[in-house]
Amino acid sequence: MACDRGQTFLLPPSLMDWLPEDHLVWTVLGAVEEMNLDAFYGAYRANGQGRAAYDPSMVVALLLYSYALGIRSSRQIERACVEDVAFRVIAANLKPDHSTIAEFRVRHETALAGLFTDVLAVCARAGLVKVGVVAIDGTKMSANASQERNHGYERIAREILAEAARIDAEEDELYGDARGDELPEQLRTAEGRRAALREAKRALEAERAEHRLEQDAAGAGGDAEGSGVPLSLDPAAIVTRNSGQRGWLQVARRQTDEHRKREARPIPRSRVGRLLEVERRFSQNLEVEVETNAAYRAYKAAGVRKDGRRQGRKFPVWVPPEEPTGEINLTDPDSRNMLAARGFVQGYNAQAAVNEQHVVIAAEICVHNPDFGNLEPVLLAAETELANAGVTDTPEVVLADAGYWHTEQIQRFAARGIPVLIPPDAHKRNGVRPGWTGGMYEFMRGVLTSERGKDLYRRRQGMVEPVFANTKFNRKIYRFHRRGRSAVRSEWRLINATHNLLRLHHHRIAAQTA
Repeated sequence: MACDRGQTFLLPPSLMDWLPEDHLVWTVLGAVEEMNLDAFYGAYRANGQGRAAYDPSMVVALLLYSYALGIRSSRQIERACVEDVAFRVIAANLKPDHSTIAEFRVRHETALAGLFTDVLAVCARAGLVKVGVVAIDGTKMSANASQERNHGYERIAREILAEAARIDAEEDELYGDARGDELPEQLRTAEGRRAALREAKRALEAERAEHRLEQDAAGAGGDAEGSGVPLSLDPAAIVTRNSGQRGWLQVARRQTDEHRKREARPIPRSRVGRLLEVERRFSQNLEVEVETNAAYRAYKAAGVRKDGRRQGRKFPVWVPPEEPTGEINLTDPDSRNMLAARGFVQGYNAQAAVNEQHVVIAAEICVHNPDFGNLEPVLLAAETELANAGVTDTPEVVLADAGYWHTEQIQRFAARGIPVLIPPDAHKRNGVRPGWTGGMYEFMRGVLTSERGKDLYRRRQGMVEPVFANTKFNRKIYRFHRRGRSAVRSEWRLINATHNLLRLHHHRIAAQTA
C-alpha cells in the first residue's frame, strides 16, 4: 500500500481515539477528576479581569503525566505539547509555553505539594493503601546547586563588599564628581516639590494597588525579604539529657533549622539577594551559639541536673569566634553537603514511608545527613497523610535500618502499640557497637533473630528500595530542579505522587488482564 502523507482526514479526528484504552493518560485524567482542586482555582480572579488563564485541572494533569515519565523541564513539556500525541490529548490541543508552566509550579507550590494526599486518597479507594507493614528510608538527592558554591563567612563578606564597590563604580560613572543625591532642577522650588510630590504619591498608590492585585492573584502574602518570624530558642527543650555543651549546640542548631523550615523563606533569585540572605544566616548561626552558651552556663551554674542530682560547677569556658564558622551554599542556602553511596553530594535527605504495595504514604525532606531523628517525624507525617486520605488503619509494624535508631522515639511508638524493628548494629559492622549492650539493645537483637522478626525485617529492603530505584534509575529523577527547602519539599511530594499514580495504573492494567 502506498504511503500518502498528503491524505487528509475525511472527518474531524477525535482526541479520544488517539490513544489506546490502557494508556497512562486515562489514569491520570481519571485521578484528576476525583481530586479537589479548589486550592488551584481559588488563586485566580473571578471578575474577568486580566488575560484568561489555562484551566488549572489541565495544567495539573499535564504536570502529573510529565513527572510520571520523568520529564520535568518546562521547555520539554512545551515541546511535547506540540509533538507528542499523549501530551496533546491532555492539553486538549493547547500549547502552554514553558514560562506559563514554570510560573504555575512556583505560584501553586503549596497546592502542588497537596496533590500527594489527593493521589493517596485515589489509591486508597483502589485498595492499594494497606498499612500493615511500613518501611521507612531516606535517599540523598542532589540539589540545584554545586558543591563549589559552599563558602565561609569571610568569602561571603568579600563578595558583598565587591558588589558594593561595583555599584559605587557604576554610580561614579553615571554621576561623575557629583554625589548623585542632589535635587533635580524642578525640585529646587517649593512649587516644583509639591507637584513632584503629588505625582510621586499618585505613582506609588497605583504601584501599590497593582502589587496588591498581583499578590491576591498569586495567593502569596508579603515580601519574602521582609517577612519571617524572629528566631527564639527554647532552653527548656535543649535540656533533653546531660550531653554537655556539644549536645546543647546540636539541639540548638536543630531548633534553628526547624525555625527556618516554618519560616519557609523562598531563595532570592538575584545574586545580591542570595549574598545578603547567606550573610544573615551566618550572623543568625553565631547568635544561636552565643545564646546557647549563655543558657548552658546558667544551667551549669544552678548546680542541679534535670534529674535533680547535684553537678559539678566546673565546665569549659567557651569563647565565641569573632566571625561565624562553617559554610553555607550560595546557590541554595538550605541544601547541605551530604555523604551518599558514591561520595558527597550537595543536596537533601529525601525521606519516604512505603507500604507493601510499594505505595508511598509519606514524603518529607530533611536537611541533615544522618537519618537519626527522622523516625518519629516521618511516621507522624504518614499517620497524618493516611487520615487526610480517609484511611482509618494505622501501621502495625514499622521497619527501618540502623541509622534510624532512636531509643526515645522507639519507646514512644511501642507505648502506642506500634512495634518498630530497627537493628542496633549496622550491617557493615562486625560485632556489637561499643556501649550498645543490655537492655533495649539486646531485646531488639533477640526480636530480630527470631523467626517472626527475621521474616518481617527481610521485607524492608524489598519494600522501599524499588521505590527509590524507580525514581532515580527508571525515571532519571536524581536531582531537584527547584531551590529552597519548601520548594524542594513540594517537588519531592509531586515526584512521589506520580510514583503512586504509576502504581495505580499498573494495578488497574493487571486487574483488566486478570
